Amino acid sequence: MALSEFEIIRRFFTHRARGAVLGVGDDAAIVRTRRGMELAVSADMLVSGRHFFSDADPQQLGHKSLAVNLSDMAAMGATPRWATLSIALPRVDARWLKAFMDGFMRLARRHRVDLVGGDTTRGPLTIAVQIIGEVPAGSALRREGARAGDDIWVSGTIGAAALALAARKGRIRLATGERRRLEQKLHAPVPRIALGAALRGVARSAIDVSDGLVADLGHICERSGVSAIIEKTRVPLPGIKKYNLNQKVISTCMLSGGDDYELVFSAASARRDSIARLAGRLRVKLTRIGKVIRRRKGPLVTVLDATGRPFPLGQTGYKHF
Repeated sequence: MALSEFEIIRRFFTHRARGAVLGVGDDAAIVRTRRGMELAVSADMLVSGRHFFSDADPQQLGHKSLAVNLSDMAAMGATPRWATLSIALPRVDARWLKAFMDGFMRLARRHRVDLVGGDTTRGPLTIAVQIIGEVPAGSALRREGARAGDDIWVSGTIGAAALALAARKGRIRLATGERRRLEQKLHAPVPRIALGAALRGVARSAIDVSDGLVADLGHICERSGVSAIIEKTRVPLPGIKKYNLNQKVISTCMLSGGDDYELVFSAASARRDSIARLAGRLRVKLTRIGKVIRRRKGPLVTVLDATGRPFPLGQTGYKHF
């Protein structure tokens, strides 16, 4: 017998919400913010065939559906608290739903995020998550704070997810072990929540790398009224063997591939020691890759090659339309 909408909600989407006044089961959830906090709200949509393959592992997809939203909280320096999940399903598959929600809720519990509502309907597989977090009043990280002279930093490594996608599409060849390691970054990204919170009062601007390093750094430049220079040789790539790899593909993946969900941020050069201590305390790799400069004509972000010359960019990032 096919499950009804309300049976689906009860069986898969109803979980205890300790941090909410009222969770799933009413016309709306009720939450209470802590004193001195502001709310940070974000939403992301994932569409089958557009953002993930139709044969995606449901548990990994559940993880990623929440992770990309948690990454937005990290970029704002916010602590995620509550989430809503709306999903359109082409058919009801109880086994698929259980695996999907296992992945979603495992990550939610890790970050103490309560699922407090959402919606379900029939349609092409589409997943929409809204995340709500708290940040101390007036201290959120924003895109608009970068100043000329700031250092540009990035967390982790850049390009792993795009390299995994390129391998899946047959554009490059990777050893089986390397491919699996890179696919983990593509399918199960780790949101930098602790780093985002630690950067409050340290970074002047921040954004998560979702559409591509150059494109997302360009958003900071646009909002801040500045330009930026990246040194290509400083951008931290994932460790991979260099055989059978098209260098043009590698550069594209590194600079404009997207799906990394690392943080790129700017900070005053006087903050270098603080950032080094922060990296050690959190055990996260932080790499200084460039400089913020005054706004000038031409592209907002210029990438320099090993000789100091502008590196030609075929594209800057993922295009939604």
